[in-house]
Amino acid sequence: MNSTKHFLRLLALAVIANIGLFSAARAQQNAKNISLNEAITAVLANNSNIQLAKLDGGIAAANYRQTDAIFLPQADLSYTAMSTNNQLNAFGFKLQQGAITQNDFTPTLLNHPPATNNFMAQLEVKQPLLNIDMLYMRKGTEKQTEVYRYKTQRTQEYMTFETTKAYMQLQLAYKAVKVLTDAASTAKSVYKYTDDRFKQGLIQKSDLLNAQVHVTSLESSLAKAQSNIRNASDYLSLLMGQPTGTIYEVSNEPQPSLLATDSTQKVFANRSDFMAMQKAIDASGLMIKSSRMSYLPRLNAFGNYQYNDNHLTGFGTNAYMVGIQLSWNLFNGNKTKHVIATQKLERDKLAIQLAQQKDQSQLELNKAYRDLSDAGFEIIQDKLAIDQANEALRILQNRYQQGLVNTTDVLNAETQLSQLKFSLAQAQFTADVTSAYIQFLTTTTTK
Repeated sequence: MNSTKHFLRLLALAVIANIGLFSAARAQQNAKNISLNEAITAVLANNSNIQLAKLDGGIAAANYRQTDAIFLPQADLSYTAMSTNNQLNAFGFKLQQGAITQNDFTPTLLNHPPATNNFMAQLEVKQPLLNIDMLYMRKGTEKQTEVYRYKTQRTQEYMTFETTKAYMQLQLAYKAVKVLTDAASTAKSVYKYTDDRFKQGLIQKSDLLNAQVHVTSLESSLAKAQSNIRNASDYLSLLMGQPTGTIYEVSNEPQPSLLATDSTQKVFANRSDFMAMQKAIDASGLMIKSSRMSYLPRLNAFGNYQYNDNHLTGFGTNAYMVGIQLSWNLFNGNKTKHVIATQKLERDKLAIQLAQQKDQSQLELNKAYRDLSDAGFEIIQDKLAIDQANEALRILQNRYQQGLVNTTDVLNAETQLSQLKFSLAQAQFTADVTSAYIQFLTTTTTK
């Protein structure tokens, strides 16, 4: 009975190991090698957030082009058919048609005209000449295009950082798999040695069971780590605008060097998101000037050319009228005054938001430098601890083979070594991501 149970345990361990190998083989078949630069290039070309930002910029540019109307003429072509027996209009129709005769002045016909038709084809043209408020509105709309240009640039910078972080998460997942694979290999060696000693009656069954549990636990952790590779690959595919399902293999790129810690460094005022808000403030100022200029008179030209006839298809009499109009809105119920007050408050709100965003960014930059310093120190400590843990495990393995320590001591030492290796990988990941974040916080623009 004991031999049967022992065989079933070995069979279970073999099945778990084969499942892990089969999953790894399938992932290897669908794997695609990709470098960080390739991933960033794909994201900048296909990421949906960047495409949406560009569309917002296109909308702002289209709104700006609408203001071309303050310089260009407007032309309307119309054809109107009318019929009336109104005394004044009936006489006016005939007058426009150039069809007045002596009989049309008789009192009876003037007071009781028959139904009179008029068919008028008209071309009407309006030409803006001087509208100062619209000029400032056009300038404000142009500033809005600059706002969205900087927003698009900041979106690209953020997605570059997000891609770098996702790529490093994928690197960390592969490191975790390597650590767990090495640990599983060591645990299986310990289990095999323990099994041989148990068959010889040299150790207790509890030691064998502890070795079996340890191997099973590592196999389970390894399966989760392989799933993390697929999760990180799917997220990278999402960022790049590609279908999910591809397993990416990271290239053997050198790790970026840690940035020097400098808690006194300040965020730059010409960062793209700061510039976007500054342009929005400038645009608000121009809109305020536009509203103020609406107090001034406007000068516009107009003209029309028309045909009038009493037949549907006739073009009998033509006439034109041209003129220049100077208009001045003297009072509109204080509407303009309150619009200006609202615009000033909105501009002040943007200014406060900009100052707040700069302070928040400086706070994040200071914290990032401290986090980078802590990660660098942790890397040094973990490397020293790994060397010590390796030596401790070697000593315990030798003593275990001599029967001087039990299985639990060896397994605990191996677990400690694996944890330190993963801690080192996590610290390197933190340092690399923090370095990328500092670069994101301190990026400047020359546009």
